[in-house]
Amino acid sequence: MENNLQLLSAFNGEMRYESPNNKLDKFTGILTYKGNSYFLDQDKLLLRGCVIRNTEWCYGLVIYTGPDTKLMQNTGKSSFKRTHMDHLMNVLVLWIFLFLGSICFILAIGHGIWESRTGYYFQNFLPWKEYVSSSFVSATFIFWSYFIILNTMVPISLYVSVEIIRLGNSCYINWDRKMFYAPKNAPAQARTTTLNEELGQVKYVFSDKTGTLTQNIMVFNKCSINGTLYGAVCDKNGKRVKVCEATDKVSFSYNKLADPKFSFYDMTLVEAVKKGDRKVHLFFLSLSLCHTVMSEEKVEGEKGPEAS
Repeated sequence: MENNLQLLSAFNGEMRYESPNNKLDKFTGILTYKGNSYFLDQDKLLLRGCVIRNTEWCYGLVIYTGPDTKLMQNTGKSSFKRTHMDHLMNVLVLWIFLFLGSICFILAIGHGIWESRTGYYFQNFLPWKEYVSSSFVSATFIFWSYFIILNTMVPISLYVSVEIIRLGNSCYINWDRKMFYAPKNAPAQARTTTLNEELGQVKYVFSDKTGTLTQNIMVFNKCSINGTLYGAVCDKNGKRVKVCEATDKVSFSYNKLADPKFSFYDMTLVEAVKKGDRKVHLFFLSLSLCHTVMSEEKVEGEKGPEAS
């Protein structure tokens, strides 16, 4: 079929597959085309977010969309992150609220006792309202009256004050020049104001592989071929010296595919390559084949490694 769209438009196959689930390593389906049935497994399934490389053409059929995709099926509910300060403030406000309720309750009981023993006989001077039928009803209304009067004990404005302080702290993080990453011209960005005070209080760091929290960059520095060490920099007397800015770099201008950013200082390895040393060529042949790096041509004439 290749890139013939007419043959693709004439395709009238039927596909039956399993219902949406969250199993990434399992898929079962059957494609029926011209009376023949073809079994489909997880090797024939391209999950959402995957990219095909080094493939000239490919036709696919969308079977799961939206929340039915396996990626969305594996997405759990995101929990709102709270800091230790938030938890402490919530606990303090809860205890203050309970203290306020207990004070109002004690005052309401005192009012009910006074109304039943003394206030009842002062109705000629302090008559009860029409909706107050007993001292218990009067004490209930007094409870909510004290609750409204003493509600300022609950520091609701404390949350607003803390958020304003966090917002100012986020601005300081964005303006911090010491946190500016010059190679990528990227300043620090405080994307949330809820976790600023937790910075520097990390107890455990879990990492799955090299490159998650660090840069996974490998630079060719030295090599040993057939007992000969290449990469060491020596002076005229044959003594090793440290590499510095004044050290002369090897010129790779003869090779159009060479990376201009690559720096190497041992000329003897380049000379061995130019002379056609068999051992050196076998070494670089093995180095170029024995890996899982796939190069992709981003710009015409430019190729770069994508994964390893």
